Amino acid sequence: MSSDGSDARSTPEEWARLESALGRLLARHDEWRARAHAAERRIGELESALADVSSGGLDPVALSERAQTMERENRVLTKKLTQAGETVQRILARLQFLEDDR
Repeated sequence: MSSDGSDARSTPEEWARLESALGRLLARHDEWRARAHAAERRIGELESALADVSSGGLDPVALSERAQTMERENRVLTKKLTQAGETVQRILARLQFLEDDR
């Protein structure tokens, strides 16, 4: 923002709404990222469990069902994370336009 001594009245009302929306989107982005990291950790657990299956320690059918469920969840989370990133980029572009327009 410029520091030309402008008061709050010169800031468009839309600016505050966009900043608020950006904050919410960034928070959601962080939430989805955390969920994606959790899914990645679970994949690691599945790989470890696969080693247990080869030694006869786990039921391969149950493990296969769990892996399929987790892969579906991971695809959904990845898609949502991508969408959130795209939305953040659009809002950042709007904010930049407003800042340049001031």
